[in-house]
Amino acid sequence: MTPERALDRYLRHLTIERGLSPHSLAAYRRDLTRYLAWLETRDVTDVAALTANDVDGFLAEVASGEPRPAASSLARLQSSVRGLHRFALREGWAEVDPTTRLVAPKLPKRLPKALTIDQVDRLLDGAGPAPGAQHDASAVQLRDRALLELLYATGARVSEAVSLDVDDVIDTEIVRVRGKGSKERIVPLGSYAREALGAYLTRVRPALARRGRASARLFLGVRGAPLSRQSAWLVIQDAAERAGLDAHVSPHTLRHSFATHLLQGGADVRVVQELLGHASVATTQIYTHVSVDTLREVYASSHPRAR
Repeated sequence: MTPERALDRYLRHLTIERGLSPHSLAAYRRDLTRYLAWLETRDVTDVAALTANDVDGFLAEVASGEPRPAASSLARLQSSVRGLHRFALREGWAEVDPTTRLVAPKLPKRLPKALTIDQVDRLLDGAGPAPGAQHDASAVQLRDRALLELLYATGARVSEAVSLDVDDVIDTEIVRVRGKGSKERIVPLGSYAREALGAYLTRVRPALARRGRASARLFLGVRGAPLSRQSAWLVIQDAAERAGLDAHVSPHTLRHSFATHLLQGGADVRVVQELLGHASVATTQIYTHVSVDTLREVYASSHPRAR
């Protein structure tokens, strides 16, 4: 089996059987295309002929390149190569997996950066007027406020939010979100998000829909086409700039803030896991960290000899 055919079949497997998102598939394709280009310079024509020394040589060459790749990039590249070879072994194209001795680089443990509740309020106001005060708001402001309210109310990934159809908003009270692996989850909407979405659906979306081809997507651009991930990212960046937020704000920042604020408010970690669509509760537990300031505050108010 040639490396090129193996890659083609592996990507089809990731698409059809594992249901990976286009974004994840693009990352796999990019990493493995680089790997195959390296193999081509070594005249490798059969995945069965590859050894652990070949894999080590490729990764070492990448790691020593200029500019030096980040540990996270190396870890992702290593994971992509390992996935391809494990697939080749399962399919019977190779008798051994040359990646079994790989040791993943240690990545620094970074806690998710969440905004404070006040910062979230400022960010949402930067997108557009609050629900109930939107009489003079523009169509774009109504849409942008609805998008950000939904992201913060549901903790949805930006790719999940822009993939929502109108029918996924059920009675304006819950949203049906399709996550990784095409798994569906149901997430309730708070009153602010319901009001912002209601204003967008009744006052803005019909006009946007008439400008383009018929689309079932919930969020549309100014020309009527479905809103892209890049456009949603720009909406958040513009809102953060107008709000005067110094902290780095991305679509994932709202997801982190959603989870952190729920847990700080007393929500059970298992419930937050379900709302976020995490396959493992271990992923959700990274949000259960307590800040040093909170520790000091609790200690000072609770310990009899703290003062």
